[in-house]
Amino acid sequence: MIDELPKLGAGIGFREPFRADIFLHRKAIDFLEITADHYFDANQKKLEELELLSENFSLIPHGLNLSLGSAEGIDGDYLEKFAELVRQLNPAWFSEHLCFTKSGGKQIGHLASLPYTKESVSVFVKNISRVKEKIKTPLILENITYQMRFPSSEMSESEFITKILEETDCGLLLDITNLYINSINFKFDWRAFLDDLPMERVVQLHFVGLRKHNNLLIDAHGDKTDDEIWEVFREVCQRTEIKGAILERDENLPPFSEILDELQTARNLMKDQNFAGNSSV
Repeated sequence: MIDELPKLGAGIGFREPFRADIFLHRKAIDFLEITADHYFDANQKKLEELELLSENFSLIPHGLNLSLGSAEGIDGDYLEKFAELVRQLNPAWFSEHLCFTKSGGKQIGHLASLPYTKESVSVFVKNISRVKEKIKTPLILENITYQMRFPSSEMSESEFITKILEETDCGLLLDITNLYINSINFKFDWRAFLDDLPMERVVQLHFVGLRKHNNLLIDAHGDKTDDEIWEVFREVCQRTEIKGAILERDENLPPFSEILDELQTARNLMKDQNFAGNSSV
């Protein structure tokens, strides 16, 4: 499945402040990632925006609240809305997070991690299977940042992700900023983490700069991509072929020329890929 996916290139997560600039620089932006939830039960203005974007760019829907890790299962109404959006856009793939956002029927307001246990794997597999029954478009899953590790975990995060990917036959949306942040905050080797992943399942990357807060790194989506993140990007491109990369920038927005420079850096790294199939890495 992954081998058959198209190469989309380097793009950005669509945000309202970017609207004018992306149309001024269409040729410099290979594709856009849209937040799927923004177009569920949308008003006429948002529907017109979606139509305009889809007429001018390849779009990838990125979900926030499927809550694939919820033991209570998938919200049927939410899934139907997501399925309708995917049918409308016919994207190359769509994405969601490896987390839960709902418990006891209540939204908890953030992306929450779970203990890395066989039981949690089973929950993800069951929920993802239901999503895949409803939406035939390839689904890719994103790693998240976290503020704590559960002592009840039975395996490492990389083993946990690998089991879910392999049991559901999904691709990976590897957020390299999230990976690097976790590696510093919890003192592990991000290269060893990559060693443990099925790199052939990596479809897309997320990248952005990081920020320090109270001696911890955080993913604020508000800073220029750091050299350390570019090093992770380069390493991933040495290990596998990337189909697309998205710069996530939500605040502290710079002149758009700086955004375009970062996209070109990502594009160059992807063009220079010397991935595992053709190297000794």
